[in-house]
Amino acid sequence: MIKFTKQKSQQVKNSLPNTANLNFKFAKLWDFWGPIFVTFSLYAGIKYFIGEARYIPSGSMLPTLQINDRLVIEKLSYLRRSPRRGEVVVFNSPYSFNKALIAMRTSPLPSGFKCAVLNFPLISSFSGLADPACHAYIKRVIAIGGDNVVINSEGRTVINSELIEEPYVSNFCSTSQDGFNICRSQEITVPPRHVFVLGDNRPNSLDGRSWGYLPESEILGRAVWRFWPLSRMGEL
Repeated sequence: MIKFTKQKSQQVKNSLPNTANLNFKFAKLWDFWGPIFVTFSLYAGIKYFIGEARYIPSGSMLPTLQINDRLVIEKLSYLRRSPRRGEVVVFNSPYSFNKALIAMRTSPLPSGFKCAVLNFPLISSFSGLADPACHAYIKRVIAIGGDNVVINSEGRTVINSELIEEPYVSNFCSTSQDGFNICRSQEITVPPRHVFVLGDNRPNSLDGRSWGYLPESEILGRAVWRFWPLSRMGEL
């Protein structure tokens, strides 16, 4: 038979209220933080695996996408297949994967967590905190792995010896009277598991002509639907 001394019995009694108090405090904390934690977990899971909303901050995709358009970006298609020519994709900044651009940095690349914090709406409004490696770009897939691409000084493209009709482009590059043209001719062959992307607004787009091929692994998703403004809502 186990016997408790009076002193040990008193210690057991004193510990019971403390345990109950801890459980009560945890329950109160969970009542407040629990729903917030679950909500953000669901949000992060949906954003990472299924889809997310994005807005257009620049005119590089005019006239297809206007500044401040709101889009739905879906992420399921590229789990089953590679991107196709003509699709509009969102991808990580070339400042995060292009070796030449990374070499120009004066500080280490930011972590994924830091980028997530910097891209949070309230924080991203402070321009001094922005890091170009944390930005996301949106462009159109012009060529896929294995394609031979010729781009002339107007920004028109020839894929595998065939001139591509691009009805979504209304602003090609032009040469000024003094012979200046910001666009340059080039010929490339896209390596496997990469794509080549251009902006629809050819004279005003920082795209594959500047930093090269886009690895498929850097693509975040495919732009499929514009939900704002309502006057132009619809499939892309």
